[in-house]
Amino acid sequence: MTDVINLASDNVAGAAPEILAAIASAAGGRQPSYGGDEVTARLQDRLSEVFERRVAAFPVPTGTAANALALATFTPPWGAVLCHREAHVAVDECGAPEFYTHGAKLLLAEGAHGKLTPETLTAAVPEWRGDVHRSQPAMLSLSQATESGTVYSPAEIGALAEVARSHGLAVHMDGSRFANALAGQMGARQGCSPAELTWKAGVDVLSFGGTKNGCVMAEAVIFFDPDKAADFAFRRKRAGHLLSKMRFVSAQLEAYLADGLWLRLARNANDRARQLAEGLQALPGVELLHPVEANEVFVRLPAVLAEGLKREGVVAAHWEGEIWRFVGAFDTDAATIDTVLQRARRCVAAAV
Repeated sequence: MTDVINLASDNVAGAAPEILAAIASAAGGRQPSYGGDEVTARLQDRLSEVFERRVAAFPVPTGTAANALALATFTPPWGAVLCHREAHVAVDECGAPEFYTHGAKLLLAEGAHGKLTPETLTAAVPEWRGDVHRSQPAMLSLSQATESGTVYSPAEIGALAEVARSHGLAVHMDGSRFANALAGQMGARQGCSPAELTWKAGVDVLSFGGTKNGCVMAEAVIFFDPDKAADFAFRRKRAGHLLSKMRFVSAQLEAYLADGLWLRLARNANDRARQLAEGLQALPGVELLHPVEANEVFVRLPAVLAEGLKREGVVAAHWEGEIWRFVGAFDTDAATIDTVLQRARRCVAAAV
């Protein structure tokens, strides 16, 4: 029987050994509950070091919670959040942003390869500020990496943040794949840092993801101005995301950040995506749809190749029509990608 290789998502991967060891270590002894433990305190300091300023960080177990609660902090029920029409908050969170904001609208903007531009953002900002009959624009949300697997540079974020500021909007970043985006930018631009990719470019609050990159369930909402987080602790509790044994989430994130683990895992996932993209592009009829700047590969596959890969045990995510997504994970190795490409070439040869 052919071994199944599942590249549909980085969520299908397990957990990094360092993360599991950290969870086991946190299980010993007695610690204060609800985030009063020493691990969570250390995590605050570590994230402040990583982002080069004092931050207020709140661990949560899911990316949806991180995004929805972050947006709700800056957006009133009568407000509106601007985002790309393919953004995760718009397409994949089952109305959670609208629910946690108690009714705010999402205003969708255009942009090639999943990315907004100052022009498309400006075109999407409504002109009805102050009109009591309409929702009031309050926030911009950027996905990093985007839903197309592309990455905003610090300059691109800065330009979008400038437009947002001119309209009185706060800026949120959905960083479920922030490590992959940062690793990609570090490779493309020498010296890019977490700070440059966030608050130095104008981001107010970051949903910092770890689950897609080797953690079990670990995200954090990071405020770059702690004063803006004054009521967030209550908001998180009311939403049911204040865990009594918070140390188990914090321990994952502490280990994730230790000795550059998060970036090593992300670089591997990115490398495997590029390896796969290069191999697939060499096959007849395959079209790469977006630049591969993080760990996702979007391709148009001929139907015969898509069906052949299924028979060969290669699992990808079907987007629409002939469009498929493949995702490199923290633990995907080069030999696995070689095997996928061998199977793909076999499918092409059999169809001739």
